[in-house]
Amino acid sequence: MVFLAAGCGAGSPLMFFPPGSCRPAEFLAATVSEEAEQRAVDLIDDASGCLAIGDLAGAAGLFREATALAPGNFDAWHGLGMVLLRNDDLKGALGAALMATDLRPNDLLAWTSLSQIHVRMGNIAEAEAAKANARILSLGGRVKRD
Repeated sequence: MVFLAAGCGAGSPLMFFPPGSCRPAEFLAATVSEEAEQRAVDLIDDASGCLAIGDLAGAAGLFREATALAPGNFDAWHGLGMVLLRNDDLKGALGAALMATDLRPNDLLAWTSLSQIHVRMGNIAEAEAAKANARILSLGGRVKRD
């Protein structure tokens, strides 16, 4: 059985996906109301404000809340990953970055960020693989066909 934490914080709910079922990102993106998505966008804006004044803990909390409200929101996962990386929560950052690359497999910044996290964790082979995907995208290629 494959599982995915819907949020990165302690006590986050887990969602279970049996083998052969839909991909987690596709499932998560399809189950969010417009109101929840808009609230998540507002939380991401607030988290960016926290980052601007150096409140990393506040930003992390807001990004976590945004991922819980709209688990298919790329910006929420990417922002959470970057904040957790700056806070040295490498496992949390890795989980968030993997969600971001699953949501947008052809996003250059997502793969670059994932590579940075792997480097910090000492996972050189994984860092090189993520960097290779970023390089493909930088040259105009695709990692995944639409």
